[in-house]
Formats: sequence, C-alpha cells, structure tokens
Amino acid sequence: MTHAWFDVSAGVSGDMLLGALLDAGAQLSGVQEALDALVPGSVRLEVETVVRGGQRGTKVHVRVLVDEPPHRTWASIRDALRAAPLAELTRGRALATFARLASAEARAHGISADDVHFHEVGALDSIADVVGTCEALTLLGVQSVSASPIALGAGRVRAAHGSIPVPVPAVTELMRGWRTVAASSFGVADPAPHHHGHHVPDHERADTHHDHHDHDHNHHDHDTPAPVTTPGEPGELATPTGVALVRALATRCEGVPALEVSEVGVGAGSRDFATHPNVVRVILGQVPTATASALDPHSSGRDGLVELRANVDDMDPRLWPAVLDACLGAGAVDAWLVPIVMKKGRPAHTLHALAPEEVVTAVADTMLTHTTTLGVRQSPVTRHVLERAFTTVRVDGQVVQVKVASRDGLIVHSAAEFESLADAARSLGRPQAEIAQRVTAAIVAAGLIPGGQG
Repeated sequence: MTHAWFDVSAGVSGDMLLGALLDAGAQLSGVQEALDALVPGSVRLEVETVVRGGQRGTKVHVRVLVDEPPHRTWASIRDALRAAPLAELTRGRALATFARLASAEARAHGISADDVHFHEVGALDSIADVVGTCEALTLLGVQSVSASPIALGAGRVRAAHGSIPVPVPAVTELMRGWRTVAASSFGVADPAPHHHGHHVPDHERADTHHDHHDHDHNHHDHDTPAPVTTPGEPGELATPTGVALVRALATRCEGVPALEVSEVGVGAGSRDFATHPNVVRVILGQVPTATASALDPHSSGRDGLVELRANVDDMDPRLWPAVLDACLGAGAVDAWLVPIVMKKGRPAHTLHALAPEEVVTAVADTMLTHTTTLGVRQSPVTRHVLERAFTTVRVDGQVVQVKVASRDGLIVHSAAEFESLADAARSLGRPQAEIAQRVTAAIVAAGLIPGGQG
C-alpha cells in the first residue's frame, strides 16, 4: 500500500501540497487534464524550481485564463465536482475537502455552508489547489495519508474588518482534533519576498474577499496568507485551503511513519524566511503489512462512525434527493431514507446519515436546515469494511471506472461506478443496459473476479 506523509511543520497551503506531489513525480499534464475536465479553459498550472531557506523546491503557479470568472458557491462547486469526468478517488477527496472548508467558513461566520461564496479568481484558485492535489495523489497511487502537526504562525494579520489574530477563524475551526504548533520562533519574511508564490503576481487582491459570503468575513483568499500587521511575527503560516486538505486527506497526525521510502517531494511557498525553509515535504513509500490497515481509511476491518437520524412526516417527498446530496456534501460517508409510520398513523421517513466524528456537527446542521425536523439523534456505530480500490476498463474506447473490494489481497467483488458507466453509454449513444453487460464482460476479462488478486 502506498502511503504519503506530509511534513507541514513549517506551515501549509494548497499550492505547497500540490508542489510537493508534483516534485515527487505526479505528472503535471495529468493534473492539468483533471482541472480541464472540471473548469475547461479556465486555469493553467505552471511550475518552477525555486530555493527557500537554502532548500530546493517546486513552486506552483495558477494562471487564470478568463477575464471575469463567475462567483461560485460551495453548492455549485459540489455539483460541478459530481458531474465532471474525474477519477472517483479524486472526486471523493475533493468533495471531502471542500465540505470541510465550507463547513469551517460557515461556522466561523454564522451562515449556511451552501451560502459560502468562492469569489471570482479565489474560486479557481481553490479549485486548482484542491482538485490538483487530489488528482496528484491519485496519479501517484496513494491509498493513505498522514501528516505532522501543523505550524499555524503567530501575530496578527489584516482582514476585511481590521487586524485579527492568527490563526484566522476558518483555520481555527479546521484544527479541531489536530495537533498544532504556533512556530512563533520563525522569522519574518525577507524585505523583498519572491514574487512567485501563493499566486501573488497573478491575482492577489488585498481588498477582495474571494472565499466568503458578503457578511463579516475576514480572510481575503483561502490560499494566500493575509498581510501581517505585527512586525517581527511570521503571520499566517497555514491557509484554510491547506489545512482543509490535510484534515480531509490525512487519517492521523504523526511523525515520520515506518515506510519503505520510494519518493520525496518538496513544495515551496511564496515567502523566503530568514530562519527556516518555507516548504512542505511529502514522503511516499510502502507501508509494512502489519500497519497498513491502521493507516488505510479504506482497508478491511472496522472503523468508528456516528449515525445521525431524524424522523420527518411533513415534508414534500420531492425534496429528499437534494437533502441526501446535502448530507453527503457536508461530509457524510452515506445517507439514506427509511419509510416509517409515526403516531396517529402518519406516513413518514427516517433520514439516516453516517459521518466521521469530525464532521458530525456539519452533517447534523445540514439535516436541521434542509428538513423540517426539530431534532437529530446520534449514536456511535462500528462499521465492518472491505479494502476498496479503483481501476478502469474500456468499452469501445470509453473508460469506465470500476470499484474493487477485497480482503487479505483477494477480490470479494467488483462493480462499475454507475455514473461512469452512464457517461460511457451517453458518449456511445447506446442503452445503459447494453453498456452494463459489456462492462461486466470487460471486468471478467480483466480478471477482476471473486478470488482474484486485489
């Protein structure tokens, strides 16, 4: 199993994570293809080799190709991610990251997650960093992720409504349950910082709030550190996008794990500090079999989740599909309805959602705001899971994603992802039933059958 460990002890941003993965061998062209599938003709990634604190690193630039990009909400980004022809692993990781980011912003500013706005360039910036990082992990075959404690920074920064302390509100929300350090001993940036980081030369706008609804929001870009207002302090070392990616992707906070190391990558930030290299490192390697299941969130065994439930008897049933989508968008790993009969013989439904502990509040809030229920119950549950991996088969030149479930290295069952199958049917102009049969034949021909090697 390929594992990635991120060293974020000097801070983290989305472009630094992406730079580290590209430096470790992810193909830039493959990442660009994923972005083109989601926002065609809108952004172009460029990379260069730079030096930070005496260390070489890869710096990523996001070039925006459109003059007036639209504002995007979390709801619109969620819909676009679900519709785009992305690898399912990339899609799932990106959805989880944006769900965390939107939930943190919503809680910090007292609004609904669906009302969180990613304004203009900031939306493309966030999409490039989040989807780019998730696709790079897919291209590298990374199955599990962990990371070090995160350096947050120190001092105060300028925001829309004055000087605020570091960490900024969204980062504070995202840090729940993770170890942090202030890194207050880190020095300030050089008087003339390098103008090729955090997208400063391309589209930093100090007076524009790219990531928020038009309320009292206080951070101008999810992945650009805000200007420091306390001389002598490093300011913001961890951006909301960077922290959201770590929290969504990493299953544990730890030092360097036991790995048979295969690659090392270094991603550079914008500022060049006098006291430390401003970089994120990633170490890739194979996990010993004895520890693989503990690190892999999709490994066979058991995992702990929270089940949320709400009974509803007075809601238009046509609204339920959107409710289920909203729960999944808030971070639930599954959501479903069960028909019931309530008091006085009223037909009703119980809305269920399974959620990791860290997103329980966001999912519960979604259930309360998207339905007419007055309360949500929760209880811990244990889930027995198989190892899950994704591969592809081809039918008449069309690529179809296949999910493979296995235990102890042997396949238990495999099946096509239906959305991918449906896309192939549309492209070929053939009935879905016919393509489903042909995909099944392709799965068998590829040896993805029970008892085969997973």
